[in-house]
Amino acid sequence: MATITIRNLDDDLKAMLRVVAASHGRSMEEEARVIIREALTKQDKKGGLGSRIHARFSTVAGADLELPGRSSKVRAASFDE
Repeated sequence: MATITIRNLDDDLKAMLRVVAASHGRSMEEEARVIIREALTKQDKKGGLGSRIHARFSTVAGADLELPGRSSKVRAASFDE
């Protein structure tokens, strides 16, 4: 396991971390690990913008739509006339 030191942490931020950690029944160290883990694993989301919008609003009544499959690779827009 690696060790990390965070210097110059704002006092208010440290106090907020302490309160959140206590509310979850964890130490500040464990709470910081959880926050970092969650922040970094959120980046692994699959799909593009359309898929993420669909996932967010699919629970709204009448918005359950099938996404069409992509038949070609993504390409840059062309604005030539």
